[in-house]
Amino acid sequence: MPIRVVLIEDNDVFRQALELLLELDGEIEIVAAASEGERAVELCREHRPEVILLDYRLPGIDGVQVAGRVREECPGVAIVVLTAAAREREIEALLETGAVACVGKHEPLEAIVGAIRRAAAVEAG
Repeated sequence: MPIRVVLIEDNDVFRQALELLLELDGEIEIVAAASEGERAVELCREHRPEVILLDYRLPGIDGVQVAGRVREECPGVAIVVLTAAAREREIEALLETGAVACVGKHEPLEAIVGAIRRAAAVEAG
């Protein structure tokens, strides 16, 4: 059974490419995707994913705020954060908020896939 993922990423090209590449994995299913962090809780409630893959820098609301809302409203969802350049303090804040992993956008696809799989296993275990 594939790992159900909600993807929140404001860069349309990156989001669409990531969606396509993750679906090719065969063990990951993108059940919903959006460009606004404000939609994260709504999509998690509607689609009940195992994992939310969340961009750290979003217009209007940052990853820490989104992660906190998701953790509060959808406590069974594992949060994996994507970042282009988060500082150590920001990463610590994300982890304190409930994110289980933080992966750089510059890392290979295998690193993102691995983080999703580990996050799903953490929430299931």
